[in-house]
Amino acid sequence: MFGSRKLNGLFGLKQLNDLMAQVRPDLSRESLGVGPDFPGIAPNPHLSSDARKRNAELRTGALALGVLVDWREVSSDGSPRVVLMLDVETVGGTSFRGIADEGLTITELTRLAPGQTLPVRYRPAVMDHYVALARDADPAHVQQLSDEIASRKQT
Repeated sequence: MFGSRKLNGLFGLKQLNDLMAQVRPDLSRESLGVGPDFPGIAPNPHLSSDARKRNAELRTGALALGVLVDWREVSSDGSPRVVLMLDVETVGGTSFRGIADEGLTITELTRLAPGQTLPVRYRPAVMDHYVALARDADPAHVQQLSDEIASRKQT
């Protein structure tokens, strides 16, 4: 029900985010390491039209590299849903804390390790901290991106 228009009409977005911070303090803006402009984690992204639209845009977003900082399991029914916190570096030199809301398999979940570098997609025009794992990224393109970022850091 969290994504329904009726609930969003009863509670404003700020109240919903405050409620989420009370119910899941580990998903608060402070705990995730993002600023006050971060829109928050959708309790159920399948019920939120904004989350579905954002996820569709992220699938075609720009490629960047993210270093895994930490993660939080949001739900474990079916395949685990986790929120990944990544320090993202773009080819243009922008760095930011990225948040990916992903459904992972048990195998993928057990392979997560802080410090792991993962390809991600982001929306350069929006820059709202949301990213998505770039599972479709060509390994050669990811390596080229990694080399470009590394060479920029050396100069």
